[in-house]
Amino acid sequence: MSFIDKATVTVNAGDGGAGLVSFRHEKFIDRGGPDGGDGGNGGDVVFVASRNQNTLANFRYQRELKAEPGQAGGKTRKHGRNGNDLEVPVPVGTIVLNEEGLVVADLTGDGQRAVIAKGGQGGFGNAHFISSVRQAPRIAEKGEDGESYSAQLELKMIADVGLVGLPNAGKSTLLSVVSNATPEIANYPFTTLTPNLGVADIDGTGLLFADIPGLIEGAAEGKGLGDEFLRHVERTAVLMHPIDAYQENIAETYQTIQNELKAYKIDLSTKPQIVVLTKIEALDDEIVQDQLKTLQGVVPKGTPLFAVSAQTHAGLTELLRATKKIVFSERERMAQAQQENETETSGLPRLTLNNDHLAWNVQKVGENRFVVTGHKIEKFAARTDFANEDGLQRLRDIMKKMGIMHALVRQGINADDTVQIGRYGSFTY
Repeated sequence: MSFIDKATVTVNAGDGGAGLVSFRHEKFIDRGGPDGGDGGNGGDVVFVASRNQNTLANFRYQRELKAEPGQAGGKTRKHGRNGNDLEVPVPVGTIVLNEEGLVVADLTGDGQRAVIAKGGQGGFGNAHFISSVRQAPRIAEKGEDGESYSAQLELKMIADVGLVGLPNAGKSTLLSVVSNATPEIANYPFTTLTPNLGVADIDGTGLLFADIPGLIEGAAEGKGLGDEFLRHVERTAVLMHPIDAYQENIAETYQTIQNELKAYKIDLSTKPQIVVLTKIEALDDEIVQDQLKTLQGVVPKGTPLFAVSAQTHAGLTELLRATKKIVFSERERMAQAQQENETETSGLPRLTLNNDHLAWNVQKVGENRFVVTGHKIEKFAARTDFANEDGLQRLRDIMKKMGIMHALVRQGINADDTVQIGRYGSFTY
């Protein structure tokens, strides 16, 4: 299966089922009361993060995700069946964005679940509306629409170590030797066209390595292949930077990658790094030491430097053990920082304001048309059957209690003017 790390899908949660207008009709029972049942709730669209998934390729063929609608209510107060949720497995590291670019869900742990589209509530049947003054209600609500939108999916791999470097720096070879990965390897640039993952066993501990396509100068601005894949190392604990020991200007090679990491939308150059001189198997020790000394003059103080050979395995054990130590230290630091942030946030006082008067808005449009908007009143309107006069009268009563009718009068509404409630329907005043 090909590697895909971006996809666009339409998500449709299930609509709620309609309530029923029904009256009890049985032999020897005169004027049976209302017995219309409520509609069932629509199903949710739920994403479930799974380590068994590593690509968004499935969404190339499944562009619409739709949960089951709720069923209509029945007689004898029978509740409509709720729609089944649609559970969709996605890779760990999947981010869901809505049409405004806001994050709906960020799935970072295996088994994590997130409702990305909520099903609509079922409408009440007429049995729900019986009261001391309303003995035979002919009101039933429609079910609410389920949430629906176009979702942008992005995959950001969650690895312990991210391998970054120029093309042909030996990243894939190093990954193949230290882990169980089998990337394509050849002696020419851009052999790696998609990110590769591999698990390295270090003294009984597994670390997840991610090898991304080689970066070139200008990658952060979209040149080459690297810009598309840098997001896969955003969440790694450590960046490992392999450098070909045969590069003519090894300091310039190092700086090229650092500039691209810094120019990325998130400054990745501040992450803990390990710089690795590769392909040393055919070089004299004196030359290797000179190259390491050159690198020491440009890398930040304290950055670990290693010289290794993937062919002879020289230096690999020391490199991996140091990597494990740095990863554990960084993960611990990140967890502590997150805990401190949550503690600080939970300690802040929370102020609440009464915004009931801001819950709706009335606007005159044209000579004889008024538009009413607001979450609460539109929620009622969505469940109202505008063709049912009893249901419409209930909506008018709700608007009167909320003060909307008074606002319409103050704005000069006349008999036979039209009142539009959001996008859900209209009636004559």
